Amino acid sequence: MAMMFVMAAVMEGQLADLSSWQTTDCSIAKAMDLVGTRSAILILREAYYGTTRFDGFANRVGITDAAAASQLRKLTEAGLLTKQPYQEQGKRTRHEYVLTDMGRDLLPAVLALMQWGDAYLQPGPAPLLLVEESTGAPVRVQVRSESGREIALEELGVRVNDDYLDARKAARH
Repeated sequence: MAMMFVMAAVMEGQLADLSSWQTTDCSIAKAMDLVGTRSAILILREAYYGTTRFDGFANRVGITDAAAASQLRKLTEAGLLTKQPYQEQGKRTRHEYVLTDMGRDLLPAVLALMQWGDAYLQPGPAPLLLVEESTGAPVRVQVRSESGREIALEELGVRVNDDYLDARKAARH
């Protein structure tokens, strides 16, 4: 008889019974609402690569000006990008888009998507390599504990955050 392995995170305490709770206020759902479109992620990719100007985003992502304007506005209003004025000689003032700390903090998630795509969606070697610029050493996104140990899915515990519950209680009163 073949053994079946359940490969899932360890849901702790009241979370162990998945039928007893809802994913209210899920951070993944909130993040996907903001950056869950192809154009949003690719605009962020371009910002990481150094694109700052509207035309550059539209051209490099391959989207219409209207789509670029919509996504840039959404990412700016959400705080992932900020607009900074610039003016070319003899032309009107325009704005360029620069990553904020919030936008920079999303880098590991975008690189994880790239890494996953390289492993499972490319027919051969990855088109780009991620390396530490100063040494050329390969760079990978990994799930690690605060102590630095790599954590497999089966070793990942998920528990209710008491600080979240306290904040919700305080907000109701």
